Amino acid sequence: MQLAAAPEDVLADALQRFPAERIAISFSGAEDVVLIDMAVKLGYAVQVFSLDTGRLHAETYQFIERVRERYDLEIEMLMPDASTVGQLVREKGLFSFLRDGHQECCAIRKIQPLRKKLRGLDAWITGQRQDQSVTRTSVPTEQDDHAFGSNDHPLVKYNPLAQWSSQDVWDYIRANDVPYNELHNRGFTSIGCEPCTRPTGPHQHEREGRWWWEEAEDKECGLHEQNVKPVAAVD
Repeated sequence: MQLAAAPEDVLADALQRFPAERIAISFSGAEDVVLIDMAVKLGYAVQVFSLDTGRLHAETYQFIERVRERYDLEIEMLMPDASTVGQLVREKGLFSFLRDGHQECCAIRKIQPLRKKLRGLDAWITGQRQDQSVTRTSVPTEQDDHAFGSNDHPLVKYNPLAQWSSQDVWDYIRANDVPYNELHNRGFTSIGCEPCTRPTGPHQHEREGRWWWEEAEDKECGLHEQNVKPVAAVD
């Protein structure tokens, strides 16, 4: 059985392979700041962006600012198109996702800004883990991203922490004094937009606090489609 590559090795390979202006870390949560910490310790200047949906917790904005200051980073905040958001709210109100499902709201507030950003990149790095959700059990450490890439614009997606557990992430955070969102101290295990996130109980899976009114297999917003092919390992 082949041993999984260490996250630092996956990161180093990615950041060596692509120019700094053509690769970026997508940052929102605990896993992503672990990747930022690793990249900084490896000595790489890394581009970082975050999706600002306009509906994040105040604590999440404070967390982003702490990370910016801690690592002396520019964090690009990607925001949705105001007119498109305005049309959705006018036609369906502020909480249509409770009735219609979260996909439409997420498409406007997350997918459209992300797609625009990724058009200018050749690769991106995420904190996805295989044990995060039933929809992510086959996440590889490196893959061709056919959800956001195309034949005309190939896009590589790296998931250095794919084979880590939640415990691995938090062991790293504590051992390295890495900043984290204070909502984790209040029972939030997976944090998204404020209306769509709530604390989880002691025996609940970490994703059960996200879109809790929907089935587990529907708890994706489209950022991480899994119908993408892993890249073959290179010796």
